[in-house]
Amino acid sequence: MKGVTIQSTLILLVLLSCSVVAGIFSGLTKSGTTAAQFLKIPVGSRAIGMGGACVAAANDATSLYWNPAGLTHIQPTGAVSFVHTNWLAGTNFDFAAAVIRTGSVGTFGFSFTSLSMPDMKVRSELEPEGTGEFFSAMDMSLGLSFARALTDRFALGLTAKYVRQQIWHMTASTIAFDVGILFKTDFDWLVLGMSISNFGPKLQYAGKDIFVNYDFDPNQWGDNENIFANLQTDRWDLPLLFRFGAAANLVQGEMTQITATVEARHPNDNTENLSFGLEYGFRKRFFLRSGYQALFEDQSEKGLTLGAGFVYYLTARMPFFIDYAYADWGRLTNTHRFSLEIHF
Repeated sequence: MKGVTIQSTLILLVLLSCSVVAGIFSGLTKSGTTAAQFLKIPVGSRAIGMGGACVAAANDATSLYWNPAGLTHIQPTGAVSFVHTNWLAGTNFDFAAAVIRTGSVGTFGFSFTSLSMPDMKVRSELEPEGTGEFFSAMDMSLGLSFARALTDRFALGLTAKYVRQQIWHMTASTIAFDVGILFKTDFDWLVLGMSISNFGPKLQYAGKDIFVNYDFDPNQWGDNENIFANLQTDRWDLPLLFRFGAAANLVQGEMTQITATVEARHPNDNTENLSFGLEYGFRKRFFLRSGYQALFEDQSEKGLTLGAGFVYYLTARMPFFIDYAYADWGRLTNTHRFSLEIHF
């Protein structure tokens, strides 16, 4: 039965990848039609340095973002990861994750993601220098994940997460799900991966800023001109994203390791695109990375990525990973990101 299930899944992967590749040349885009855009901000300097082509190479705590099935590769028993980034337009992006293996049961993970900004003055047409009030905005998500290796070649992962957006007195929240698989082919050097991210109900803002006093008929004298009413806000889809990719371990020696990755993406709010990555490792301690993100994406500001990493062993069974990534964002300037992760 497991063999039939795995074969069916692989057929689905092939069909999906063909659909993505075909859609790359369709030119269809739905930019600006989804909410919770912070869910699309990539996580982890290793993956970012490889162009974000990590759905098949996910093997650390940031797998919670790329492909939850990658949690099955964490050794020996768990990991914690921290990311802080001075993001675009003066915002701050933070990510924290904790992963623990529970023997034959599987691997559990918890993640926290936030995009925040400093307080800003409330301004109006009559008081352009500020009313004396301040407002803030923050997006966040909390995720709980589970992954398990069903066979020595096939792993499955699932994430359920609470998503919330807030600006001043208005909030919107929903529940979303991620699912991912990893399949190690008969060629031991080749791994296939797929994930579906941010599947869930639409978001709709609510709060006291939509409360209004309404006069049903301004021309009617003597009626109630202060009827309490709510403005109806629209409902917005989440940024659903299908990923399919491959990771090839081209060289796996004691001194040198080289891994190449490719990933095809099918978002519901932009055109299909491709990303590529390359990682060179020396003695499994020092790493250099490069990649290119979002090739063929409509009006993309993304481009070249570079990265480096170092592993320091606190003890024989406790490696400490320090990674850096540079990403070119065109007119939106460049970003520099550092990640810290400890396995235990």
